[in-house]
Amino acid sequence: MDLKQIAKDTAKTLQSYLTYQALRTVLAQLSETNPPLAHWLQNFSAGKIQDGEAYLDQLFREKPDLALRIMTVREHIAEEVTEFLPEMVLSGIQKANMEQRRQHLERMTQLSLSHPSPESEQQKISDPDWDNLSS
Repeated sequence: MDLKQIAKDTAKTLQSYLTYQALRTVLAQLSETNPPLAHWLQNFSAGKIQDGEAYLDQLFREKPDLALRIMTVREHIAEEVTEFLPEMVLSGIQKANMEQRRQHLERMTQLSLSHPSPESEQQKISDPDWDNLSS
């Protein structure tokens, strides 16, 4: 397991996601101030935002002012969230893992109760200790 590469890949994915969030913010702003430009940006961005850096590179070729605006918003979002993001990610994963384990245990328990083994059924019927208690 190459933790350094995992960290790089995670950072790249997060960077692209923050680019997407910045795009959404700019689109919302433009929808109010310049609907035709918002429409153009929406159409331009369709299917291109998977890789944030490649998307910005393409946008710079078409409308550099919008690319700069999205980069500025992305940087602002990053500054605001990166402080508490590591703790939130770790906490979220721990909670999700606990919930997954709980659900798995519940499914296993329900399966065991709804399909008792023939041995346990036979033991219930002929358990001498049980027979002595009920007398």
